[in-house]
Amino acid sequence: MTDLSMLQCARLLQLCSANLPVGGFSFSQGLEQAVERGWVTTSDALENWVAVLLEGSVANADVPLLMQQFRAIDAHDQTLFLDTDDWIAATRESEEILLAEQAMGKALRRLLRNLVNKEDSLAAHWVNQLNAHCFISQFALASHVFGLSLDACLSGYVWTLIDNQVAAGTKLIPLGQTDGQNLLFRLTTKITPCIESAKHVQQDQIGQSMPSLAMASAWHEQQYSRLFRS
Repeated sequence: MTDLSMLQCARLLQLCSANLPVGGFSFSQGLEQAVERGWVTTSDALENWVAVLLEGSVANADVPLLMQQFRAIDAHDQTLFLDTDDWIAATRESEEILLAEQAMGKALRRLLRNLVNKEDSLAAHWVNQLNAHCFISQFALASHVFGLSLDACLSGYVWTLIDNQVAAGTKLIPLGQTDGQNLLFRLTTKITPCIESAKHVQQDQIGQSMPSLAMASAWHEQQYSRLFRS
């Protein structure tokens, strides 16, 4: 990753912060049902769950699509940006996972409308006029508004996903805070391999199928007692 200025570092931390008001803390992406069914009951099991998610889904769909959105903005290609937003939605394999993607995307879009420099007519147009709902799309836009490089955008996105899963697992399994931090420390070593793998995914190869995750998410819709929305 190219060196970031102090301001860019601060902006990246802001974009990846758990305090960013997009509601990510309310979604477990199917993990709550996996814990309920006894699939994920230990720190090691959670590490494996997240690792498989990164290798099987994020590296093959989320990151390539995020790269495509970032480059569409660079190229001022609004048609590609909106088409890719639909593509992102199509990769969400359950109603709840799609809900999480679009609810977080709409929340980030609302935030960007308040943050964007009104004198920057291009950024203002992309944020205000283009009807893109997915979180990945808005994360790419936020990275541009915050002046981040592509690598910073990609690493920040993968970090955010890992952090969300570890935070959810800490509550659900449950894990101690120290166990959670140790797990986070180990999982972050997978960010670079995930991104490097994604860079070799051709456009006609973008996609993923995670049957266990999809089933867990679908079953979660009828889970009687739950902490999360997905």
